[in-house]
Amino acid sequence: MRIVMMGTGPYAAPTLARLDQSPHQVVALVTRPERAVRGQRTFATNPMRQLAVAQVIPVLDPEDVNSETAQTALRNLNPDLLVVCDYGQLLAPETLSVAKHGGFNLHASLLPRYRGAAPIQWAIYNGETQTGNTVIHMSAALDAGPIVARQVAQIGAEETAIELEARLARSGATLVLEAIAAEEAGTLTALPQEHTAATRAPKMKKDDGQIDWNRRAEEIVNQVRALVPWPKTYTHWFRDTKNPLRMIVEKVAVESGERPARPGEVVEAAGDRLLVGTGEGLLRVEQLQPAGKKSLPASAFLRGYRISVGESFRMSKRQAE
Repeated sequence: MRIVMMGTGPYAAPTLARLDQSPHQVVALVTRPERAVRGQRTFATNPMRQLAVAQVIPVLDPEDVNSETAQTALRNLNPDLLVVCDYGQLLAPETLSVAKHGGFNLHASLLPRYRGAAPIQWAIYNGETQTGNTVIHMSAALDAGPIVARQVAQIGAEETAIELEARLARSGATLVLEAIAAEEAGTLTALPQEHTAATRAPKMKKDDGQIDWNRRAEEIVNQVRALVPWPKTYTHWFRDTKNPLRMIVEKVAVESGERPARPGEVVEAAGDRLLVGTGEGLLRVEQLQPAGKKSLPASAFLRGYRISVGESFRMSKRQAE
């Protein structure tokens, strides 16, 4: 098949690499336009563009993929299929129609659950133990087309979003090739999604990283795992004699046993043990990064900062009052 790949983020890179190594012909990559990094003269890294350039695959980067100009450029490539993954723009029906077989989209969830831009992060955030990949035959609605291929994956108890994304990206590339083979053989079956069971996975915001210490310890552990590498999870340490210190919380675990503690209250701070109360259970903070400083294990942090039992971690000063 003549294939146009559409993708921008790292989740799509293994699919492009596998397609380029397959008998299919990747006639172009369509990706988002380059954006300058704020305050710098350099452009943000685009792994898909880098891979396409290395493999000598032509690159198109329209501001609007649904514009008449972009549709004409796509049509001139005479594609049999559009393969879309981690691209960043919705495709209009007219854009999908430029390819003989329309478009396949690889999505990192078991659709219809977690439709949207951040399915991996929200699955971990919500404490899911199972997720997967779904290939859909694309429609105009977001992640709502009929399912043509699916694979299930377990989420490791300590697996972070960046680790899970890398694993799903690799297995998802295989799933895409299987779906294309079935389409070529005429054996592909498309099953409509159960739209009433759909859940949303919108793009993460910076505020999603704030720890609400009223949540259960297990939920905060999931939040820390989910928000790697962005926006990361953070809190503020409210000290008796100094201004609050913002800290990125990088690694935590649920502490066994029970001890009376208010949400956000430091109940132990000695050696390598930094224990904080939550809405239910104790949280052991194992790795954290004070604002403007390097990341530290709890033992090094406690040697450099005098934190006292009874002091508080909070989202904001308003919550501490």
